[in-house]
Amino acid sequence: MRLALRYRIILGVLLIILVGFVAQVGVAKSQSSHTSQSQTVSSVLFENVQIFNGKSEGLSAPSNVLVVGNKIQKISTTSIPALPNATLTRINGGGRVLMPGLIDTHVHLFMETTPIEKVLSPNTPIEALFQQAQTNVTEMLLRGFTSVRDLAGPTFELKQAIDRGDVVGPRIWPSGAMISQTSGHGDYRSLDELPRTPTSPLSRAEIYGVTAIADGEAEVLRRAREQLMRGASQIKVAAGGGVTSSYGPLDANQFTESELRAAVQAATDWNTYVTAHAITSSAMQSAIRAGIKCIEHGQLMDEETAKLMAEKGIWLSIQPFLDDEDAIPFPEGSVSREKQLKVVQGTDNAYKLAKKYNIKTAWSTDTLFDAKLATRQGAILAKMVRWYTPAQVLKMATSTNAELLALSGPRNPYPGKLGVVEEGALADLLLVNGNPLDNIRLVENSSQNFVIIMKDGKLYKNLLK
Repeated sequence: MRLALRYRIILGVLLIILVGFVAQVGVAKSQSSHTSQSQTVSSVLFENVQIFNGKSEGLSAPSNVLVVGNKIQKISTTSIPALPNATLTRINGGGRVLMPGLIDTHVHLFMETTPIEKVLSPNTPIEALFQQAQTNVTEMLLRGFTSVRDLAGPTFELKQAIDRGDVVGPRIWPSGAMISQTSGHGDYRSLDELPRTPTSPLSRAEIYGVTAIADGEAEVLRRAREQLMRGASQIKVAAGGGVTSSYGPLDANQFTESELRAAVQAATDWNTYVTAHAITSSAMQSAIRAGIKCIEHGQLMDEETAKLMAEKGIWLSIQPFLDDEDAIPFPEGSVSREKQLKVVQGTDNAYKLAKKYNIKTAWSTDTLFDAKLATRQGAILAKMVRWYTPAQVLKMATSTNAELLALSGPRNPYPGKLGVVEEGALADLLLVNGNPLDNIRLVENSSQNFVIIMKDGKLYKNLLK
């Protein structure tokens, strides 16, 4: 059975490679008859645009921006002459706003639109899950998200297919499988699968590469090294309970500090870092003491933990979890729903503490298991004005998030400057029909308001054509 599933996984990967591009052309065309799929041009000249550069509080004067290859070569308030002997695409911005592509630092491309019961069901063909992941990445790029950090899931081959140009999607910083202890946040086994013995088959989530169950320093070290071998740009561990956890209580710490340090050692040896799922102060502090550099979530942190994060320069990758239309729809009365309500009660305080102590704060969504919720990515960004100004929100989702991506150091799969509109930066750009600094809700409707989407110097959408 285990061997058969492996063959099905290989088949799923081959499907991505062989039919991905054809499938995604159809998906992208359905978005707009004006969408241009990976149009390769020597240079693109944006004329008469106002620039939000990813860092400033305001817009530039009317400017021109020349993209050559995959980088921004020149920005000027005066005309920029065409390069000799080069194919040039001119885009008259008409005073619209040119800004960096958006970045989401916590996604699950393999699981974001498929209900968990279907993901884990042996009746669901693995090929269908991989095909859905393909669709997910194309739709995410067409929402204006040009870079994402995937924090649990088999996205290595998908990333490679995107980088080759076989599939349309954002840049991906993959973690591979999230490393979890037995009974931890990543343990999706049923009780019938216990106890595990040296000859027990892997669970479905482990075979797919969604999670990797490890107990003891040696196992944690091995599982972390396996993800690095597969191409992980960073390692993710589960240091505490979670809302979707089948068994681990929300308040429970997971992994001993020595086990967490084993993951940190593996990542440090490869000149990258570990990020930890941790919601409570206790789990966060345990992770920080072990040398972990980034916390995912943190909604239930207290003031002592906030001070510790600020003192040690720890990143906080937090999501604006509220009990609203963007909450994952868990059944009323379920254990997950009860835990969800506890988490959302801490969200306002967590952002208050992050601002008070000037913690390095990244923005992300962490949407799961719901196709409608995935389409709300821009709306989830817009709701950040509950705590920040529109300029601060857009800075967080561009240049600040790019700083977190760069924490991978030599394991960064896309060396270069991202999240900014500057000379020499990689050309991931959006042309917005309106001023998002005045009206942040423009990012909610990407199909209408993002008239140009460029990634790596290529036009993937052009409504002005």
